[in-house]
Amino acid sequence: MTLARLNFGKFQLLINTILVVSLIFLSGCNYTKGDRPLERDRPLQAEDKRKKNIKEGRGVSLGKVLDRGRGKTNYEFSTSNPMWRASLETLDFLPLATVDYSGGIIITDWYSENSSKQESIKISLRFLGNDVRSESLKVIVHKKKCTSNQNCIVSLLNSSKIEEELHSVILRKAALLDKESKKKN
Repeated sequence: MTLARLNFGKFQLLINTILVVSLIFLSGCNYTKGDRPLERDRPLQAEDKRKKNIKEGRGVSLGKVLDRGRGKTNYEFSTSNPMWRASLETLDFLPLATVDYSGGIIITDWYSENSSKQESIKISLRFLGNDVRSESLKVIVHKKKCTSNQNCIVSLLNSSKIEEELHSVILRKAALLDKESKKKN
């Protein structure tokens, strides 16, 4: 029995030594007296805390974006852009493949009327500016003709009637939307 007590005593000494060494290392993780922030250096008000965090690079300032009544906001969102809204309203009967407001492009999927299964068109709209002007919009129409054995030929329709009609309809609709939004403001 004395041998077992001797081994248990060594084991308990080892455990106690590990605990003491761990506590010494962990106590070094605390603030040192010179590093501890003073209570008087901490801002009490939320506005002061925000300014301090932004100054130190720890925060994000939204600036005047949230000042609805005080400052004039300058944002371009899809609902505020009459060209974008007019384009979506004009193409609402077509299945859309890609719609990217930040990239300024709308691409439809291939579309064919019920009468012609072998011919279909694909329309791409590129927004070159936010103004309601003819130069701000480019309409591109592709036509796909397929034979009975699914051999398809895709071609670009330059200066087609579809392209011209879409361009004019979108511009007219955008002008009306722009006029309405200016009336509201």
